[in-house]
Amino acid sequence: MAQSVMRQLSGAIGVAAALAAAVSLGGCGMSSVTSGLGTSILGGGSASAEPTGVSEQDLIAAAKAGGDGAPQFAGGDSQPGCPRFVTWPRDSYLTIYEPGRVGDGLAIMHRGEITKTARECSMNGTQVTVKYGFSGRILLGPRGQSGPITLPINVFVTDAKRERITTDKLRVDATVAVENPIGYFSAVRTVTFNVPEGARPGEFEVYVGFDRNTPNAG
Repeated sequence: MAQSVMRQLSGAIGVAAALAAAVSLGGCGMSSVTSGLGTSILGGGSASAEPTGVSEQDLIAAAKAGGDGAPQFAGGDSQPGCPRFVTWPRDSYLTIYEPGRVGDGLAIMHRGEITKTARECSMNGTQVTVKYGFSGRILLGPRGQSGPITLPINVFVTDAKRERITTDKLRVDATVAVENPIGYFSAVRTVTFNVPEGARPGEFEVYVGFDRNTPNAG
């Protein structure tokens, strides 16, 4: 029993140490964001049913499977004309520190990372519906505490001029503990918007990222 507890504590300390080192040395990011599920496109240019294929269960499984790399859809994008769904630069991760110690790798309480994304879409005339999903993990830091953790997320759609036409806010949560210092989260939502005459759906993009206007975030 004592050996089992020691192994669990050793694993948790290892995660916390690696997290602190990554933030101290890496600065901008701990791990790369990947798109783990690929893309499933429904409908093409004609009217079709609302997308239904992106699921939280598959996204959670993809997040737990891990893997790093450049943000891209696995196997390529089968319909480039569909609006892309990607993480907003630098907002794929969020580190929370103890008050007054932002930037100190030894003061990290926890860190959230968006690691997998997926989307599918349907088009009905000038109206586009994008069903998007993302997943990731929350890691316990050197100064973190066991229990549920909730982090804020921003999602928004931009047009061809990179102007935001719609926004959404949500929260993701996971439970971490000293003996289990990594928790996973996933979310699936749908957004519908109109494409003006003369524009193309592929000129629009859907972005996701952590909300950096969070107390003690770095």
